[in-house]
Amino acid sequence: MKIKIIALGKIKEKFLRDGIDEFLKRLSPYTSLEIVELTPIEIKDENLVEKVLNQEGEKILALIKPDSFVITLEIEGKQLTSEEFASKIKEITNSGISELVFVIGSSCGISQNVSARANFKLSLSKMTFLHQFARLLLVEQIYRGFKILNNETYHK
Repeated sequence: MKIKIIALGKIKEKFLRDGIDEFLKRLSPYTSLEIVELTPIEIKDENLVEKVLNQEGEKILALIKPDSFVITLEIEGKQLTSEEFASKIKEITNSGISELVFVIGSSCGISQNVSARANFKLSLSKMTFLHQFARLLLVEQIYRGFKILNNETYHK
């Protein structure tokens, strides 16, 4: 199964890029993971947030195949333990789906259209994180999930 992360914004901090790159390297024996970075639209007027989210949403949806399984990262999503997350990955893999897509929105979130396209809505925590941190946390949890599924010791 191929995994794709669609994220708004670039990772500017070297320590975050280094962490993400390290987990991408560690993941290579288990899966193919691609990160697609989209440029967020600058919001100059708070009254335009919904319009901007919809424009960003169109770009995101254009990158998702009709048969992909989509997991959005959302505040109101379901929180899972690492073991439950690993089980979710296994469930998706066993269903015959060839591509799993994670979507990380901008600091303003994601559009209703993208949320509606999601097959599953995931929350990393009740806490709020910078979306750059969310990307590192997600990649690490994907790696941890594969270690769990392969009965390897990293996850403890």
